[in-house]
Amino acid sequence: MAERSRSAPTRMDRRKARTRGALIRAAQSFLAQGTSNVPILEITQAADVGLGSFYNHFESREQLFAAAVEDVLDRLGAVLDELTASPDDPAEVFAQAFRLTGRMHRLDPELSKVLLNSGFALVSSPRGLAPRARRDIAAAVRAGRFPAVHDLDLAIAVVGGAALSLGHYLHAHPDRDDAEAVDQVTEGLLRMFGVPPAEAADICRRPLPELTRLPD
Repeated sequence: MAERSRSAPTRMDRRKARTRGALIRAAQSFLAQGTSNVPILEITQAADVGLGSFYNHFESREQLFAAAVEDVLDRLGAVLDELTASPDDPAEVFAQAFRLTGRMHRLDPELSKVLLNSGFALVSSPRGLAPRARRDIAAAVRAGRFPAVHDLDLAIAVVGGAALSLGHYLHAHPDRDDAEAVDQVTEGLLRMFGVPPAEAADICRRPLPELTRLPD
């Protein structure tokens, strides 16, 4: 009982976590607006915390913004792990992850813009979509499902470019049916990787697990 008590977060721990969370959310708001060159004072004011509190958690503005992007990537990765756990076919696992990521742009536009406005974080970070796409494509190659993939790095570059372009496109064309657009791009990727056209179309018509917003 005493051991459990010692490991439980204290009131100070919870207060620090709230302050750090407030700073990260403020940074995400600035990133979503495409604004990262803001004074630290402005960030702390947006987070409603004291200026001195900033340096209890971060050494610089750049470190905070990196943490803000990593937070979104970790949340996206957790959702993908949870919602793509069922299919046994690695080609379908890849397709589900790409389709769900594409739908995230409309379901959670602010967090989508955090990633899109952070350069290639969506496709180059060891968190989020990129490592899962690499894992799933490699598994599909080993299983003979992606026979046209001969260079994993190039395949990841193609997927990353498609993911980024698709996100920007959906924000720029709010009247476009996002599900249709995302599934069309996913089908094209499957066909490029060697999945027969009819099967690629079938995979992209299959129901997806429910996705609402990225959890906090």
